[in-house]
Amino acid sequence: MMRIDGLQYCNWSPEIFQQMAEGQVDCVHVTIAYHENFREMVAVIESWNRFFENFSDRLVQAFTADDVREAKANGKTAIIFGFQNPSPIEDDIGLVEIVHRLGVRFMQLSYNNQSLLATGCYEVTDPGITRMGREVIREMNRVGLVIDMSHSGERSTLEAIEISERPIAITHANPAFWHPAKRNKSREVLEALGNSAGMFGFSMYPHHLRDGSACSLESFCQMIADTAELVGIEHIGLGSDLCQSQPDSVVEWMRSGRWTKAVDFGEGSTEQPGFPEQPEWFIDNRYFGHIEQGLWDQGFESAEIRQIMGENWLRFFDESFGMQKAM
Repeated sequence: MMRIDGLQYCNWSPEIFQQMAEGQVDCVHVTIAYHENFREMVAVIESWNRFFENFSDRLVQAFTADDVREAKANGKTAIIFGFQNPSPIEDDIGLVEIVHRLGVRFMQLSYNNQSLLATGCYEVTDPGITRMGREVIREMNRVGLVIDMSHSGERSTLEAIEISERPIAITHANPAFWHPAKRNKSREVLEALGNSAGMFGFSMYPHHLRDGSACSLESFCQMIADTAELVGIEHIGLGSDLCQSQPDSVVEWMRSGRWTKAVDFGEGSTEQPGFPEQPEWFIDNRYFGHIEQGLWDQGFESAEIRQIMGENWLRFFDESFGMQKAM
């Protein structure tokens, strides 16, 4: 069973790396930038390079799907880099290729706010993909940097799907028909994503779950079944959005960055400061087996469970991480 998590932002430690090993997690897409500029992002890569050196028996950086396969064969967890905001490319389209060469494989076009590229889900109005955004999408397509619209607004997301010549991803979210959080996605977005061969990663972050931390595994897996009918079983996976061991102050950094002096949770948000408790069936990386069992109990077949747990992401990596073939 290939186990791939489409998004985590943990406070990385030997304990978490050990839990990855115990949970037989083969690959994790990790966030290395929210509001960091290019040089600050490079410093985060430097810290990961030390992890790869000091925990070489457990971790390895992955640049391709074959690197993930090799990591699994060697009993290691492959780490793939991604941004939750385009801040590290600043206003320089030339940095798209540079960050790809450094190993970045996912980049959100916006976080919760308007960016130079697209609109975030907390903005009142969404004018769609910007002029620079269209150019950056073209360049991301060329080099093999996946467009991620997890935190983006409705119109921007639909336009990104339409403009991009390669399938995009929503690495960590849930359907709005199940739980109407600002970050969760409409039926229209889900259908467009599936029709364009994109990938959708289901989030276990409590603010994205029906009933929050009290969400049941049965409800979560029923939601996956309902979404599979809408999107297609081959276009879904997991993107836990696990933020294990992060201090509550990190929520302020994620939401507020440098653009406001206040603590921002979005207009009309009911979220409270600090990280909520994880549901009891997914506390850390050792709990992926619970989801497998929940999918089995929901009536998924073995082949379908393998797809959801990791095979779909692996195929997407194969198709997405390389340079675009010349026409």
